[in-house]
Amino acid sequence: MPSIMAQISDPKIAFAYLRPACVLLTRAPTVTNVETLSGQLKEVDDATLQQLQEYVLFPLRFVLKVPGPKNEKLVQTVAEAMSHVLEDTCVQSWETLRDLLSELCLCLCSPTNPGKPADTSEELKSAVLRCLHALLHAAYGDIVFKLFEPVMLPGLGAAISLLLALAEKEKSRDVQAAALKCLQALTLQCDCTQEHVVPSSEERCTIGGTMASFLPGITVAVARIITGDLRQGHAVIIMAIKVWSRTVGLVMEDAQIQAGEPSKTPSADLGRITQLMVHRTPAWVKSTAGKLSVLLRKIISCTSSHQHWRVRLEMMELDDHLLARCSQSLGECVGPLLEALVGAVNDEEPRVRKRCEVVLSEVSQRTQSRSSSDSDITSKSSSSSSSAQTFTDVLSENLHSLATSLPRLMRTSDDQKKLFVLNVFLGYLKVLGPLVSVVLNSSAHLERISKALMQVLELDVMDVRIVEERSHAATIETSPGSPDPYTAHTQRKHFLYFTDEKIFSALMEICRTLGYYGNIYLLTDHFLDLYQQSSAYRKQAATVLNEVVRGAAGIAVATEGHGLESEVRGHSASQEDLTVAVMSVMEEYTSLHNWHLITVSEETERDRQDQQLLSPAGLLSISNNNVSNTKANSLQVIPSSFGTPSPSPSTSAIHQLNSNIWQLCIQLEGIACFAQALGRDFRPILMTSLYPVLEKAGEETLLVSQAALGSMWDISKACGYRSLKELINENSDYLLNDISLNLQRLSQHPQAPRVLTVMLTHSDCSLLPLVGDIVQDVLTALDLSYDHKAALFCSVLHALMKALARWFPSSCGRTSESARPKHTSPPKEVLDIRHFLLDLRKQKELAEGIGIEEDDTEDLEDPPPTDCEDVEDIGGPDVKAELPAHLCITKDVMERCIHLLSDPSLRLRLKVLDVLELCVCVLSERENELLPMAHRCWPALLQRLTADDPLAVLRAFRVLCTLGETCGDFLRRRVSKEVLPKLSSSLVRQAPVSAKAGPVYTHTLAYKLQLAVLQGLGSLCQRLDLGDADLDAVCEACLPYLSCRQPIRLQEAGRSVFQHLIQVDPDAFWFTLNELHCPSSYIPPHPDLQPVHLSGMGRPRDEYSDNVLKLLREEFGSVAETAS
Repeated sequence: MPSIMAQISDPKIAFAYLRPACVLLTRAPTVTNVETLSGQLKEVDDATLQQLQEYVLFPLRFVLKVPGPKNEKLVQTVAEAMSHVLEDTCVQSWETLRDLLSELCLCLCSPTNPGKPADTSEELKSAVLRCLHALLHAAYGDIVFKLFEPVMLPGLGAAISLLLALAEKEKSRDVQAAALKCLQALTLQCDCTQEHVVPSSEERCTIGGTMASFLPGITVAVARIITGDLRQGHAVIIMAIKVWSRTVGLVMEDAQIQAGEPSKTPSADLGRITQLMVHRTPAWVKSTAGKLSVLLRKIISCTSSHQHWRVRLEMMELDDHLLARCSQSLGECVGPLLEALVGAVNDEEPRVRKRCEVVLSEVSQRTQSRSSSDSDITSKSSSSSSSAQTFTDVLSENLHSLATSLPRLMRTSDDQKKLFVLNVFLGYLKVLGPLVSVVLNSSAHLERISKALMQVLELDVMDVRIVEERSHAATIETSPGSPDPYTAHTQRKHFLYFTDEKIFSALMEICRTLGYYGNIYLLTDHFLDLYQQSSAYRKQAATVLNEVVRGAAGIAVATEGHGLESEVRGHSASQEDLTVAVMSVMEEYTSLHNWHLITVSEETERDRQDQQLLSPAGLLSISNNNVSNTKANSLQVIPSSFGTPSPSPSTSAIHQLNSNIWQLCIQLEGIACFAQALGRDFRPILMTSLYPVLEKAGEETLLVSQAALGSMWDISKACGYRSLKELINENSDYLLNDISLNLQRLSQHPQAPRVLTVMLTHSDCSLLPLVGDIVQDVLTALDLSYDHKAALFCSVLHALMKALARWFPSSCGRTSESARPKHTSPPKEVLDIRHFLLDLRKQKELAEGIGIEEDDTEDLEDPPPTDCEDVEDIGGPDVKAELPAHLCITKDVMERCIHLLSDPSLRLRLKVLDVLELCVCVLSERENELLPMAHRCWPALLQRLTADDPLAVLRAFRVLCTLGETCGDFLRRRVSKEVLPKLSSSLVRQAPVSAKAGPVYTHTLAYKLQLAVLQGLGSLCQRLDLGDADLDAVCEACLPYLSCRQPIRLQEAGRSVFQHLIQVDPDAFWFTLNELHCPSSYIPPHPDLQPVHLSGMGRPRDEYSDNVLKLLREEFGSVAETAS
């Protein structure tokens, strides 16, 4: 028959067209005949096919009814043809629906064991399941509900059992998913895109009552699928979760349970079927809820951390569905459901987080609406209010239970589980919202939660590095370019029970959420009690208090997206409440026994180390010429007193020191938190809080000083100051007043100098007029108690001189600035030669007596202008101009340095040398003041240069270089006679050692001393304009450092010495270098001239060649090019 292009719309023509194929199929049920009929069916339009539905289905159903075994391909083809018919038509007959359901189930089950699926191909099963799915969608609403009448329980149960078996046992994912889809459609809860029958509340109640008989089997089997092998794929698990949640939601729906089932007497015709019927009585509901909670916990444990985000998203849908519909009937399941829900608050997938936030918002709103309706609804609403109360009770009990198990879980679980548990804890707080304050009114809840936080937040204080780290001169300078310079130095806390930073962040958010929703007075009083009760809880309690106050101020509380914004600000603390709470906590923090804690070992321990360093066995100075000691070079052996640990501090002492350090750090962070919470309202509190913070900013312990500086930055931002300088200057009046008073009682207030140090470090010159008297007090106090407090006062003087050098910059340059003076010399060379010749001629004439008279006449004529200039001053007194304040202070400080340079403490001598260097820089602008002071300090400085610890030698040489920059002529003879020979001999002795040493040598003190001397020696020689003999000695000492066997930096420093020497006498040192290695022979420009012979000519390349060639090329470029 020719194919018809357009679909047939006339029923008569369609009947005539389809009849031969239907008759043929009835007579001969073959695959070919079925395919022929199927092809013809596609050429009939839907409306016509609807009228011929029964006629067309008859031959296809007849094939399925033929007794005996059937060809699988034939059954599959029949199922596909029936699917086409059912997808395009509606089933209007109950008998057709019932019979087709039965016939299709028979195609799926085993002939010998109808309860199990047949061992057929996956294609056949898929085709039959597709047909079954189409049948359930094609059934009319008035007939589909007959499936759920009591008489259909056996047939319905068989179909459900068969579908569950296929979903659980089948290996094909497609067959599993298709079986679960059919199961979902069978309960009229399909979520596909087709149109569905929407049951009324009564019809839904009927369906729920019928499905109650199958609830145990469905939930247990589907739970096994969900918690089964992960290899079955996420699509199957998602579909199984849908079936589980929809089925439970249908049977356990609150509306159905509360409405109750109509009391109908079962028909006598049902017989034993009545045994299958289930009545949803309160006892049955309670028992079922308990059993479902067991299954639900298993499902949640397997899916809450599933690797595929769609599975976790579907769990959010399950939570939403059951909490919205069954929160009362599933009383025992509400806890696990909420736990799963709130555990996804911080899910890594944004779509899961977003859905979780929406569900949390809805749950919270339902809870709040129920609780708010309590006051408006009368006796009629008693059940509603009690349900709301029950819901809140469930949340609070879950919170209490979780708080009880939290310490155990934090000790025994892995980091992923810990984070999940904390997210659940946080979720409970967010769901409760303002009701948190009600929950915390229960002493049991508050006690349990607080003790859990105390145990979880316990710090690990056994790390010895904490107490070892020092902040010698490492106070953070105020830098306008970096608003938060302290952030890079923030120390990470180490806890006993976790290491992941995410866990700490979750704990801090929990504390802030407690503060946001809780009663600020209750929380601060309770945690202050814990703070005072035991030192074991003090650090944890302070940590919680800091975050509680921040949370109460609404800082860093993530309430967005949870639906908790509404009316929530009414529950947060007012500014007045916050101020009162902050004052009480601040008073406890800064009290004497909580603020002035021991963070370092005794001072005498360090002094003892210094004495050991100065003992004859351990001391080597650069003047030591004992050749026998050169093999065991002590410059490498002497340990630095900074890096030497205490000989034998007990473990408990380290534990206590570390604990004190962390406590102070947390309290300093707390003060910053309080400033952030109060903002500009914190300014009045600065009068009592800023001085203690400055005390800790001057601490020796690195962690404490960093925490204090961080706190200062936070305070300045919170109070509206643009910088630390502005913070200190604006509050300097009462700070300096406190310092002045405390300096007079130094034994009671030993920290006062440190406060002044910090103020000087972070202020500007506007502070100088205010601080002048206090500096005199410091100097007086130093004179009176230098034996005990000299180190502390020297830190103040160092900060003072550093500040003066910064406030009044002078022309004092560092040695590095003169490292390349050669760049300015070439333009002067032509003029220099001319002046040199003219001067030479003049000197010869003077030597011969020519031109003396003219010279004398010129000399006599020169003075009158000078006399004329001073005519105005002849009558006045000879009064010396008054020095500026900063120079007077510098001279006074330098006087003290001269006396302290010979102190037995190495640490103090090093500090004094630093101060002395700064004094020289500041005084460099007044040479007539500097030179007498330099003369006075020279003997003590010389001792440090020639007979002291290598560390002191290193620092003293730096001072010498600075002096050379500022008063060169004054030092020339002293350096030439007393310093240069010893420096040269030290370099000569050490050169073979460094040439043979390995890479570890660069970390030794000897290497650092060599490097410092070489880096400063060249500029020192150039500044002092030393004589030829001295330059030759320096050259001999530095030549070995041009060897390629020396460490790279020593080679570079050696070249820098020669670069400076070449500026002093280019010819001599050109000759010296060419004697060592000459790149090529020099051919005379005329035959009458004698050829030049240099020792370095014709030599093969050696260890000096590279550095010599580099110097010749850089310093004598034209000569080197000509030579080459």
